[in-house]
Amino acid sequence: MCQIKLKLRNINPICVIFSLDGFISYIYVYYYIDIKQIVVSIISGEKMIDIKMLVANPETFKTALGARGLNPDIVGKIIELDSQRRKLTTENDEFKRIRNESSKKVGMLKSKGEDATELMEETKQLGIRIADNNKNLDEIKVELDSIALTLPNTPLPDVPIGKTEAENVHVRTWGSPSAFDFEVKAHWDLGQNLDILDQERASKLSGARFTMFKAGAAALQRALINYMIELHTTKHGFSEVFAPVLVLDKTCLGTGQLPKFAGDMYKIEDEQLYLVSTNEITLTNMHSGEILKGSDLPIRYTGFALCFRKEAGAAGRDTRGLIRVHQFEKVEMVTLCKPEDSEKELQHLVKSASTVLESLELPHRVSLMCTGDMSGFSAAKCYDLEVWMPSYNNYVEVSSCSNCTDFQARRAGIRFKDAQGDQSRFVHTLNGSGLAIGRTIAAIMENYQTSDGRIRVPEVLKKYFTSDYIEGIIK
Repeated sequence: MCQIKLKLRNINPICVIFSLDGFISYIYVYYYIDIKQIVVSIISGEKMIDIKMLVANPETFKTALGARGLNPDIVGKIIELDSQRRKLTTENDEFKRIRNESSKKVGMLKSKGEDATELMEETKQLGIRIADNNKNLDEIKVELDSIALTLPNTPLPDVPIGKTEAENVHVRTWGSPSAFDFEVKAHWDLGQNLDILDQERASKLSGARFTMFKAGAAALQRALINYMIELHTTKHGFSEVFAPVLVLDKTCLGTGQLPKFAGDMYKIEDEQLYLVSTNEITLTNMHSGEILKGSDLPIRYTGFALCFRKEAGAAGRDTRGLIRVHQFEKVEMVTLCKPEDSEKELQHLVKSASTVLESLELPHRVSLMCTGDMSGFSAAKCYDLEVWMPSYNNYVEVSSCSNCTDFQARRAGIRFKDAQGDQSRFVHTLNGSGLAIGRTIAAIMENYQTSDGRIRVPEVLKKYFTSDYIEGIIK
């Protein structure tokens, strides 16, 4: 990362965030206010999007942005800024050439005892013009980078075009929705009746959208984490990593959570540290700024982490239960691979997540997300795995598996070389939940409930329990 200091005259610094000549939807600036001085933290534009490719193929990028429901006019703004940048760079190169020649002539005139005053003034003026151009170039770079930071990845050609979830393509369904000969209860009611989920006391401690796991629910949580990690490491070729849950802002920039989702992340006051909203952030950025050996690819990581989200856009939705909470547990899968292998690795992620659900005997379906419903900012292609939830009478997402192509690798600077002397290339990064623990618990509670209000333990998890049922608090 580099830092560029700008002094903005006659501009309220707050306005830089919210209204910069109508550019509100594209410019995000991380800043410290010191009267009228702003420190703008950016990363190199080359690491975000391929500007050369965009300039050469503007219509392709316009189509891609339009497919994701965004204003494609920003492409024209990028091309305009890039044109200004190239013009000023060329002009500076010429000024520097002339200045160097003039400096040599000044030296020759002085060595002969001749007057070089006029030539020295010309050289001085060239230096001033170069400095002015450099200042303009810095401002253009900040604007270009600010725009590039908020542009999502472009969808791959085989991603269905659409605007809503109705246009997603259902790839396959496993199992049939659970049938009951009694009135089913929602997992929050089951949890309250058994005294294994305590939202009331959690709210007393932490506020809304928190839940305490007690007795059998706590045991189920621990069992699922162990089971998923064991499955992914012994059967699916992943290596386990337990990483920090506090990360630097530049780490979040690398995987695309910042600046786009800053409003949904918890930031540590007076520090450039954030609580992770997904452990994709840590597992992917482990290799930021590195050049990997092609022979080591693919690299597959899995890990458990507590994750934190404000759920800023979820007011009034799923206020009860485990579906939408501020603190949740997740077992993540992340893959770094060669570009030519990323589609194969994406299918491996989907299969790995599906295997967890199949082994738990939970009915689910797999859908290929359309361009408008592909929520992942960094994703170029995404499959959602949705588990059947009886109380919803519908499927609920429990995993998203995404191919981010080289989008995150550009931002995080993750490259590889096949052999010594070869030119380095950006890796492709992929990620998927394997699975979201809280939602999996909710699905087990609802699909394994009995007529007398108890919850059976799935067969593959019985080795972690001393009973065939998820026990409540003994009173």
